[in-house]
Amino acid sequence: MVLYIHDVPLQGLICCRQKFLFNNSLLSKRHLARVTDVDATDTSNPNLNYGLVVDCGSSGSRVFVYCWPRHNGNPHELLDIRQMRDQHRKPVVMKIKPGISELAKTPEKASDYIYPLLSFAAQHIPKNKHQETPLYILCTAGMRILPESQQEALLEDLRTDIPVNFNFLFSDSHVEVISGKQEGVYAWIGINFVLGRFNHVHNDGEAVVEVNVPGSDQQEAQVRKRTAGVLDMGGVSTQIAYEVPKTVSFASPQQEEVAKNLLAEFNLGCDAHRTEHVYRVYVSTFLGFGGNAARQRYEESVIKNTATRNKLLGQRNGETADSPLLDPCLPADLQDEIGPSTQKLYLRGTGDFDQCRQILQPFLNRTNETLTSLSGVYQPAIEYGNSQFYGFSEFYYCTEDVLRMGGDYNASKYAQAAKSYCSTQWQTLRERFDSGLYASHADLHRLKYQCFKSAWMYEVLHSGFSFPANYKNLKTALLVYDKEVQWTLGAILYRTRFLPLRDIQQESLKAVHSHWRHSFSFVNNHYLFLACFFIVLLSIMLYLLRLRRIHRRTAQSCTPSSVPATSSSSPV
Repeated sequence: MVLYIHDVPLQGLICCRQKFLFNNSLLSKRHLARVTDVDATDTSNPNLNYGLVVDCGSSGSRVFVYCWPRHNGNPHELLDIRQMRDQHRKPVVMKIKPGISELAKTPEKASDYIYPLLSFAAQHIPKNKHQETPLYILCTAGMRILPESQQEALLEDLRTDIPVNFNFLFSDSHVEVISGKQEGVYAWIGINFVLGRFNHVHNDGEAVVEVNVPGSDQQEAQVRKRTAGVLDMGGVSTQIAYEVPKTVSFASPQQEEVAKNLLAEFNLGCDAHRTEHVYRVYVSTFLGFGGNAARQRYEESVIKNTATRNKLLGQRNGETADSPLLDPCLPADLQDEIGPSTQKLYLRGTGDFDQCRQILQPFLNRTNETLTSLSGVYQPAIEYGNSQFYGFSEFYYCTEDVLRMGGDYNASKYAQAAKSYCSTQWQTLRERFDSGLYASHADLHRLKYQCFKSAWMYEVLHSGFSFPANYKNLKTALLVYDKEVQWTLGAILYRTRFLPLRDIQQESLKAVHSHWRHSFSFVNNHYLFLACFFIVLLSIMLYLLRLRRIHRRTAQSCTPSSVPATSSSSPV
């Protein structure tokens, strides 16, 4: 439910699977300066706990090893979970291909498929910790598109075979296909955890928000740190996720019913009776609204409309390279070809950013209903004056790769830079590219479609999600605090949320035992030992006496009687 980076169809979760890093040349302005945990994990520390999450995605699976110190006993605080690092200070992560969904017809191979990942993790976690290390295998988009019977066959093979080969803390409920909504919530949790937004101790000047806590009997709003919303645009899907601090009202019962599937209420705290870590988060994923999918929809529309127009008017516009169709969403004078061989169209860019934006607006499928966004999907009101958002994936690439404006987003400056890029001759753009003036990972595909994607991102943000043009609190990024933030971090935070109770109870028992032990002096303990000794000795003596009496009674009953026995015969 929050953002992910999957560019695969139906992955529709903005995957936080991508890295959120600020360009080095602009670190002074956009780097989130917080000391990160980059030291190798001390596996000799007996108080360190471990956890595993396997992300079974559509293109492959990855295992993430997490660790955390023993909880400090304060029920107000969450576990301090972080990625485990090996002796070279590298995160303990391993990926395999293809995705587990490729085994749909041979589900008996699922456990063999996952074996290398778990073996890798087992080698890094101390053996004496395996039995208490929770293992979660969570499948996403690739599995979601399979029939339920095939999903269950794959999961059942994992449930059956993994406990045979590994001694991790693993139950049937630890392996499942999660929904896009779950994935989005996990990503939102992960990002806000790294940002420190769940630590409710705040300093003067730090942004706070008033929250009507879901399920709380308190009438007064709770004041706590403002969390960050997340925007993500992959190749196929676009996603938005943010906290809804105030009680939600609906325009109609139908809208309320729709909202139930888009709002998630959950408690991150270890105590279900405390409400300080209860959150209400809105998450929505829009398939077909990613950068590449939007371009494909646009091209299909151009092909269809041009064919209809040519047929009606008897023209052959765009059918040859000599009479190309003019495309305002391509850089000036860029020649391009689209469509299958039977419907091939030749395009020439005119590089008109404003016209491109206008052409793209119908593709947002907006409606006139209030509190809606793309395709008329319900979207609760955002308090733009007191909110913060981070934009990942295409939101970062569009602003940074070519325009070199990643970081703090300014709509007017961005639009001006995009307009300038679009109107620049393609030959000039190629020369700049060859001179290395763009980001190192920018390629010709990025150059060709930067104009289109710039316009699409702008329209999705401002027309689709209705962010005002003067919104100043959006940051586009690739890494958070120089760290790759995965939805798996949010998953293990949520799924281990009750573990602190175990640590708190253990600490309480230790405290009681410690108090009991130290309340006695050595002399008192000595007398206690003697008393116990005499009680045991007395018990043995009484037992022996009882055995002796039983023996005497048995002997007397066996002595022959002086009275002759009479025999009576029974009739046959």
